[in-house]
Amino acid sequence: MKTVVVTGADGNLGTAVTREFLKEGYQVIATVINEQAKKKIKKHSRLDVQVVNLTNENETADFIKAAIKKYKQIHAALLLVGGFAMGDILATTGADLKKMYSLNFETAFFTTRPLLAHMKQKGSGRIIFVGARPAIKPDDAKNMIAYALSKSLLFNLAEYINADTKGTNVTATVVVPSTLDTAINREAMPKANPANWVKPDDIAAIMQFICGSKSQALRESIFKIYNNA
Repeated sequence: MKTVVVTGADGNLGTAVTREFLKEGYQVIATVINEQAKKKIKKHSRLDVQVVNLTNENETADFIKAAIKKYKQIHAALLLVGGFAMGDILATTGADLKKMYSLNFETAFFTTRPLLAHMKQKGSGRIIFVGARPAIKPDDAKNMIAYALSKSLLFNLAEYINADTKGTNVTATVVVPSTLDTAINREAMPKANPANWVKPDDIAAIMQFICGSKSQALRESIFKIYNNA
């Protein structure tokens, strides 16, 4: 049985991803930010929910170390924790940049660093980052500068990891969704057509494919999951 780490498991995407991987028979180690969030997650025999502040490097490292000790091997990591903020260049402060950097990049980096060492030792592993279209499309980024800049670093990190692990079965992938079809987005954009958006379940299925045996030939992959948005 394969073991996967899912960060931000209580979010809209995290809930779908956790459900998908449990359905496919994985052992899931899920992280949430506090005990209140933990209580909201439905219990499952193959679901291990941990409260972890992923913006804290030492706490994150201890969490990964404990997970490896308990489960012996982590086969994949789906790094879903993040945050969003509007603001063009003139409206974006240093504090705004630091907040987005911490939520969108540091949480991923702090989790990836110990896991990458483990995966390289085991000779296999999948690390999946959640990118953002504004990070690769400037016209979309101009009014959300801090968010786009922080997300852009994930693309670079994935490239660096793939260069470092070339010739092995360890890979990093970036999944790039457009607008997610969630209750919050439907309420925020009542005039939009949610049929054009991306369902969290569809992203979850693609992530499961990336972690499965049929994706062995994939490397340096970026999946743009836009639907018609």
